[in-house]
Amino acid sequence: MSGWPGKYVIGLTGNIATGKSVVRKMLEHLGAYGIDADALSHRAIAQDAPGYQSVVNTFGRWILAPDGQIDRARLGKIVFSDPDALSRLEAIIHPMVRQAVDILARRATQKVIVIEAIKLLESPLRSYCDGIWVTYAPPNVQLSRLVQKRSLSEAAARQRIAAQASQEEKLTAATVVIRNDVSYDDTWKQVLAAWQETFPEVEGMPAIETAPRTGMVSVQRARPRQAAEIAALVNRLSGGIQVLNASDIMAAFGEKAFMLLNMNGKLVGVAGWKVENLVARTSDIFLDTNVPFAEAGKVLMEEVERASHELQCEISLLFLPEALQKHQPILEHLGYQARSISALGVRAWQEAAAESMVPGTILLFKQLRQDRVLRPV
Repeated sequence: MSGWPGKYVIGLTGNIATGKSVVRKMLEHLGAYGIDADALSHRAIAQDAPGYQSVVNTFGRWILAPDGQIDRARLGKIVFSDPDALSRLEAIIHPMVRQAVDILARRATQKVIVIEAIKLLESPLRSYCDGIWVTYAPPNVQLSRLVQKRSLSEAAARQRIAAQASQEEKLTAATVVIRNDVSYDDTWKQVLAAWQETFPEVEGMPAIETAPRTGMVSVQRARPRQAAEIAALVNRLSGGIQVLNASDIMAAFGEKAFMLLNMNGKLVGVAGWKVENLVARTSDIFLDTNVPFAEAGKVLMEEVERASHELQCEISLLFLPEALQKHQPILEHLGYQARSISALGVRAWQEAAAESMVPGTILLFKQLRQDRVLRPV
């Protein structure tokens, strides 16, 4: 039984580039609350976090970047080539991560918790878990993903892969194995089947739909089975700028969720948003030009915020495309403020903004909660 009464905890692990985060997102679509312990470990050593000074004292100031933050690439060169150095780093970070996981799990209203951690089996977090799910991908697939998606050199990628315990060790501990080396559809089928077997009494995430408002406007959270419908909507509302198919949207479900806006029974808008590291990011907004933004934009963003609050987000970031920038005053009235990335202050917030912001968009910021996990001490 897990350390949190009334909750079932899935421990999700797997070696580097085997698709752990994709599987966590799928479980979140099914109604679980996901915790990325590896992202929390990055937070723990940011300049505004409690682990920063201990890491600098242990490994020296040469690991610092010009802005004073710890350069994780420099730190990585040390710890991935020296097991003793890695153990010293983990001794600093892991207690803080466990504390943060405990805070998030206790706050969560969801009955199923997913803890994603690459070294879950070697960590005390394992004792919190009711089941162990392991993702698997062949070494050649791991190598390809690290080189193509993370821009590592082949030598660096091979070093990262070799620094980890063999995949077979994790597989022997698994209660569920997800092979993530074919297609998103195939992975989704495996996750869905394992979910239904583990929780036969749970059909999945309950429908999220607002009560109809003026003009019969409502918002619902999309399901992966609506991929073709979402693709057709984006193609229509983007005026041909984006040309997507159902497979494209299914792949997008591996990293984000979609809110659909209905008016008088017709789909008239969509927002694509993601939550990572307690930061909500809305990067895709498409609305029918015949729909008043003052109403539609308000309803859509309020629902994104409501769902983000439920996921314990600290802030909401909105990347406003050029076509909607004339509506910025309406969003400011909802509490959003234009910010530069550097003005966000918190390193985790800055990294999230830098990762999602594209040229031509305006960054809008809204703080959702004052208390922060892994705040300075």
